[in-house]
Amino acid sequence: MKIKWKLAFLITIAAPVISFFWKAKEPILDRFGTEDQLVFADIAWLLTASCLVLLMTPGLSLFYGGMVGKKNLISTMLQSFISLGVVSMLWVVVGFSLAFGDPWLGITIDGTYYGILGNPFQYTFFDQVSVLPHLALGSTIPFVLFALFQMKFAVITPAIITGSFAERVRFIGYLFFVGIFTVLVYTPLCHMVWHPNGLIGSYFGVVDFAGGTVVHISAGLASLAGALFIGKRKSPNHDPSNITYVILGTGMLWFGWFGFNAGSSLAANGTAAMAFATTTISSATAMMTWVLFDRIQGRKISALQACIGAVVGLVVITPAAGYITVPQSFTFGFIGAIVSNVLMNWKALKRIDDTLDVFACHGIGGIMGMILTAIFANKEGASLLYGGWGVFFSHMMVLVGVVIFSFVMSYLIFFLLNKVVTLRVREEYEELGLDLSQHGESLKSV
Repeated sequence: MKIKWKLAFLITIAAPVISFFWKAKEPILDRFGTEDQLVFADIAWLLTASCLVLLMTPGLSLFYGGMVGKKNLISTMLQSFISLGVVSMLWVVVGFSLAFGDPWLGITIDGTYYGILGNPFQYTFFDQVSVLPHLALGSTIPFVLFALFQMKFAVITPAIITGSFAERVRFIGYLFFVGIFTVLVYTPLCHMVWHPNGLIGSYFGVVDFAGGTVVHISAGLASLAGALFIGKRKSPNHDPSNITYVILGTGMLWFGWFGFNAGSSLAANGTAAMAFATTTISSATAMMTWVLFDRIQGRKISALQACIGAVVGLVVITPAAGYITVPQSFTFGFIGAIVSNVLMNWKALKRIDDTLDVFACHGIGGIMGMILTAIFANKEGASLLYGGWGVFFSHMMVLVGVVIFSFVMSYLIFFLLNKVVTLRVREEYEELGLDLSQHGESLKSV
């Protein structure tokens, strides 16, 4: 057994071994409310929303798995599904601390300290993650529920990236990438955008209701970096293994996205209801725009493309879901679908061999969502319409910074990790298929 697998096993067992001897610290009570402040309707909704967001990751595995060739279906699905294990453990040990701990790494501007990364030791093994409500991070729900809800967002983000290098990456390399990406890319963005003292949200005033920046732009740009670094497949042309999987996966994603977006209100209230409405209208509009735009371009209307269009609509509405009206959600779905469709079929982008067009869908969809949010978000001082051009340009400056950070950091992770664990499978293994070469499993019949 090679040393890299032993290392992976040692890292995995470290958490239960250390936790056995871990002495938990008591929560700092002045940061928490009392049991009387808990709102049971909010708790019930956030428990439901957390389950819905968890369902998105198996949905994504079906969505991606149905698109690849038959000999890579199991591998592709497992790459998404395994994120539930890797990121969940990492989140409890250190990820939640880095994302929502007090600013540990940051910058002082005009006498105020704005965070870039949280204290990695503050919530280790969920220390101080109480069943009481945290006054700054969910004042009507148990703090542990907030932490678990946020964990589901962290889980699906690296899973999204797998579609860009599907059919040619070694599983061990991917496992290490998931952990490193979560720590070095996801948690800093999460902290800067969603922590009350985060640099992007607090200083620059950028709003991201449910993860357009934190999840989709970061995953989209990491996907572009991965496709560029790992390179093209030897035989990129294949028929999708199972379109019915894609349709089922899309349905699960759409269903789960209501938890993703409406759950981000952190309460059972009108904002959640509006986010629910804008989410489904944007997705519906994007799906119809996508297939009809395909048809007027001379392409057939296909089930696969209808599903892709629906997911793009979900991506583009994510940062604005609770900040816009239902009529505006039509605009989000329409513009997001047109821009992503054009770029997905752009010959220059096709040459990169982003296997499942993750950058065109999630990266571009997330970017368009952030731009449109910066125009329409109906929150004082949060958009062009409600804060002027200065606010809009502040958003655009942050957008450029996030794009550069996500791409460069992800590329560096691929580059340095490849020095230790070769990321690409051998040519003969790629030809055989990852199901057999990486996992010793195959579909008996399809």
